[in-house]
Amino acid sequence: MADFVLAIDQGTTSSRAIVFDGEYRIRGVGQQEFPQHFPRSGWVEHDPEDLWRTVVETMRRALGDASLAASDIAGIGITNQRETVVVWDRATGRAIHNAIVWQDRRTADICARLKAEGAEPLITERTGLIADSYFSATKAAWILDHVEGARARAERGELAFGTVDTWLLWRLTGGKVHATDATNASRTMLCNIDSMEWDEDLLKLLRVPRAMLPEIKDCIADYGVTEPSLFGVPVPIRGIAGDQQAATVGQACFAPGMLKSTYGTGCFALLNTGTERVASTNRLLTTVAYRLKGRTNYALEGSIFIAGAAVQWLRDGLHIIERAEQSGAFAAEADPEQAVYLVPAFTGLGAPWWRPEARGALYGLTRNTGPREIARAALESVCFQTRDLLEAMRQDWAAQKGAASAETVLRVDGGMVASDWTLQRLADILNSPVDRPVVLETTALGAAWLAGHGAGVWPDQEGFAKSWHLNRRFQPSMNEEARRKAIAGWDLAVQRTIWSGE
Repeated sequence: MADFVLAIDQGTTSSRAIVFDGEYRIRGVGQQEFPQHFPRSGWVEHDPEDLWRTVVETMRRALGDASLAASDIAGIGITNQRETVVVWDRATGRAIHNAIVWQDRRTADICARLKAEGAEPLITERTGLIADSYFSATKAAWILDHVEGARARAERGELAFGTVDTWLLWRLTGGKVHATDATNASRTMLCNIDSMEWDEDLLKLLRVPRAMLPEIKDCIADYGVTEPSLFGVPVPIRGIAGDQQAATVGQACFAPGMLKSTYGTGCFALLNTGTERVASTNRLLTTVAYRLKGRTNYALEGSIFIAGAAVQWLRDGLHIIERAEQSGAFAAEADPEQAVYLVPAFTGLGAPWWRPEARGALYGLTRNTGPREIARAALESVCFQTRDLLEAMRQDWAAQKGAASAETVLRVDGGMVASDWTLQRLADILNSPVDRPVVLETTALGAAWLAGHGAGVWPDQEGFAKSWHLNRRFQPSMNEEARRKAIAGWDLAVQRTIWSGE
């Protein structure tokens, strides 16, 4: 059997498909951006048909780029933007509303009410999450409440709910498979992550009918085959994981204590805690890292809503750079005497603050502040936020496992890590090493490994982990006084931002 695997990487701003060979080398790529919709302040939507169309087109492009036919592919793996919600008509396969994106804050008031009513401890106990509009459940309920007749239709089983993986799987299989994997299910605020089943108490609390939910499967499972009309032959789908969990797999973070951070539209750090849940006292999330052969591995996760999106803002909002890759060079040329801080709370602040009402702010501006200082502040904001996450993780991990277990090297991936300047500043702010792998497409690679192993053509975890290779380790070089001063300035900027939102 051929050992080629096709990974679908459906992200927040673009869809990609990548063909890997049995040596984990990229053989073909297709990528396409799609429009973002912002109906109101704090609202973010996608047209589900854009997600579907760009996925199919990029799959075809990747196959063409690799000079392969669909019959050469042993299996397909899917990884996706998490928490984004689609609700569709089972009979027609058409969505009844635009997809509500993970960044969307329209249900913040619902989550505030749940907290006020004392419901958050139950949510955290069952799901490892907090009551926040970031997650899927309140988004689904909002659609049912605002599309005429939708709630009654959902209760009759006429409508289907899914995160993006489920939506794509449904369309790829011609409506034959309505399923999700354990990682995506764990982000809905509806799944009991101990039993890995939909929780009836939470379904009632959050008003989501059981009849519209997909089946929960392991990350490696039989997810059916593609409709033959799409690519000429049916292709098996053998793996699914949410994008951050797929990156954890792609970085081969299989051992407890291993840590990765992905820098895409947002930034997401995951610390593998093994088969035991670690409860956070620092407002981090306890989530599913992956589930294989019926065995669940957990992680502590910290989520930053704005990372690469800050660079996009420099390019598309302020027009101070023409290309995203210019940001590092701009930052390197900034005036070192200016202490400018950007708190990029464009859609609120994520972990460990969880302040959805906060909004972005720039501090420390002078008459001489220009594009380069603002670019540096945007990149440094990602570094400072990562430090806040990792400090919280280390405290939680050390509290349960002991101080010696809290020290680990950070493995990084995502579009931003191509910038040497950014990673050096990250190592300086963290005061610890940062490792960049040879293969930067770790999210897609993780999905590919799930599918390849599921198809029986790629090795097990141990064999795959041996393939991870270091491109460069960034060692901290900033003196302690400068580091302390920079962090103090950031902490003050965050507190001012939070105060201004109250």
